[in-house]
Formats: sequence, C-alpha cells, structure tokens
Amino acid sequence: MSRTSNLRPDMARLWATLARSAEIGATPRGGLRRLALSQEDGEMRRQFQDWCEAAGCTVAIDAVGNMVALRPGREANGKAVLVGSHLDTQIKGGRFDGILGVLAGLEIIRTLNDHNIETRLPIAVVNWTNEEGARFEPPMIGSAVFTGAKSAQFAWDRTDKDGITLGAALEEIGFKGDAVIGPQSYDSLFELHIEQGPRLDDQKIQLGIVTGAFGVRGFVVEVLGETGHVGPTPMPQRRNALVGAAHVTLAVEEIGWLLHPTGGKSTTMRLKAEPNLLGILPDRVEMTCDMRHPSEEVVQAHLQMFLDRIPELEEKSRCRIAVRESWTYGGISFDAGCTALTRQAAQDLGYSHQDMLTEAGHDAMHVAHAVPTAMIFTPCEGGLSHNEAENVTLADIEPGVNVLLRAVLARAG
Repeated sequence: MSRTSNLRPDMARLWATLARSAEIGATPRGGLRRLALSQEDGEMRRQFQDWCEAAGCTVAIDAVGNMVALRPGREANGKAVLVGSHLDTQIKGGRFDGILGVLAGLEIIRTLNDHNIETRLPIAVVNWTNEEGARFEPPMIGSAVFTGAKSAQFAWDRTDKDGITLGAALEEIGFKGDAVIGPQSYDSLFELHIEQGPRLDDQKIQLGIVTGAFGVRGFVVEVLGETGHVGPTPMPQRRNALVGAAHVTLAVEEIGWLLHPTGGKSTTMRLKAEPNLLGILPDRVEMTCDMRHPSEEVVQAHLQMFLDRIPELEEKSRCRIAVRESWTYGGISFDAGCTALTRQAAQDLGYSHQDMLTEAGHDAMHVAHAVPTAMIFTPCEGGLSHNEAENVTLADIEPGVNVLLRAVLARAG
C-alpha cells in the first residue's frame, strides 16, 4: 500500500484557518466584505503570505497582485501543479466562496509537511487577484492576465466607483509585485469551490466533478432618449430612456424563459440612469445584461435573437438602443486527464459524486485555455452564495478537500 493512500488533511486545522479568514473584513451579519485590493484584502493577503512562508513556501507576486506560494518538488525545474482560487469577496459576501479553494491548497502543503512527503513536481497555491469583480471590472482579471488574455496595463487602468485605479490600489496595499507568473511554469490547475447552487445540497451528493462551463455572453446596452420636464411634456413627445430600458429588460427576461427549459437563463443586473433627478425625464441609461447556457451555439443564437429585436424595441420606446460593449467566457471543457484524477479519487474514497457544469464564472475558466485544469464542487447550504448567510459544514467540505489532496498528489507524483 502506498504511504499516501491513507493520507488525510487536518480538517480541524483547515476549519481554524477558515475561521481566521472570516475575521478579516467581517460584516455584522456574519459574512465578509473584502473587496479586491482593499485594506481588508491587503490584511488577508499578508496573513496568507505568513501562513505560506511558515509552511516553507516561497511566495511570488506578479504585476497585478497574483500570489503563488511554491513548495519545491524533486524535479528542480519541474512545472508546478497549481491549487487555489481567490480570497477577495463580494460587497456582502460569504466566508467560503473561493476562499475554501485557496486555504484547502494551503492545507495540502501543511499535510505533506506533517508527513515529510516529497512530490516529484512542485506544488503551488495560488490566490488570483480580483476574481469577483465587485470593485474593479471585469471579474477574473488576475487569471486573465496570467493567460495573456489581458495585459497588466489593462488591469492597472481599471477604476472603481471612486475613480481609484487597480494599479494605484495595488501599490497602496503593497502588492504590486515584479515576479513573472505565467502558464509556461505550470503543469496544471486544480480549483476547489463551493457549488454556489443547490443541486448537490438538495440531492445530498458529496461532491461535483466539474467537467466544463456554461457559455456566457455579457453585454452593456446604452439607451438614449431626451431630457424633458416630467409634468408638461406630452406623452407622444416623451423619449424616456428608462422606458427604453424597461423594454430591453423585458426582452432579456423573455429570452431567459426561452432558455430555461434547456438549463439556460438571462438577466438584466444593473441600470445607471442619467441625469437621475426628480422632475426630469432621463436621456441616457446604461444597463448590463447576461445570458448563460450549457451550449455555446444556443446562447449565441439567443443573443442574436435579442440583437435582432433592437429595432422593434426602439420603435416601442422612441429611444435609440445599442450594444456598446460585450464579452464572452466559459463554453469550455476542462482537461479530461485532470478531471479523471478527481473522479477516480472520489471513487476510491467512496464519495457520492456527479458530473456537472459550472454556471458561475471562475478563474479556472480562464486558466483552462492555457493549462490543463480541473474543478471540484462541494455542497453549500441551500446553494446560497454571494450572501452573508452563505454556509457550509465541515462534513460538507471534507470530501472535496480529500479528493483535492488525492488528485493533486496523483498529478504531482
């Protein structure tokens, strides 16, 4: 029998580490507000770095603040197996989200140290910058820079609602590094994450083997009308941009119901009206929308359906309507070899599991374009996420952490 076949992480230690994380940026209602590159994020990053260095790792930080803690392997020049996720949260976020994936990676390092186990390949724990996108848009910036999909300059130039750039925020908390961190140095990525949906919890299945991701289409719609007094302006003369936005919202909602029977959805999630004052018809609305479906072809076809409806929506609202910005991500399959390792680990350990797609965005979706990647989901209570009441139990996460450990060891040799 292999000396690692009965190896198990110290779940009490991991839980204590999660509890310490939950103190940094804690909200009165039991959640976390740890926006990317805020002072709270800086404190958590320093705590994470201290933990990693205490575990014998060297910590590298790149130009956009991605952090990689490296545990050497027998092959001095071997490509490292990455494990991790993100430590930033939503404005009213939970205590686990991507945090579990990073700190479970740290627990793997600690467990290997406890048992004096050396791997053939190095193992590295990663904390990606600005996964959530709650402060700087778009989300998943750190992993996009890692793959080369976005430049560091693009990331530095992003601004928050107060006009602070991501680059300035990095410098403020001291995490604008100079290390070169890119796909060329890494063998694979394993990301553990809470499901953020109810399927595993509802069905009492212990973990999800994530085989790929929904196709996602995001877009910003600009609606242009004309200002006027809300009192004397006659109805036929009104060009109210909010009316145009309402028609867009209903069209997006209708498409969501068309997508629903085959697992899709669409959303209008943000409106910004101008001048947004009493007594004045708004002349401009910017709105952000999102469509998702398991099939790339289906989501693209329904996006086109929306675009084809724009002339009709303009006529109904007497406003001009245009898509000003759009983005695409997801629609990928994770690496078959890495995914097979997670599935085999679940089978060997006797855990109930099912294959599934991720509907939410994750850094793994960017990384998968450049490095073999796998994801594992653990259940979360009621599927609730991006919420202060987000919750898991030790029993919920233990199967996922055990599978992560075994799969990473199998990959790292």
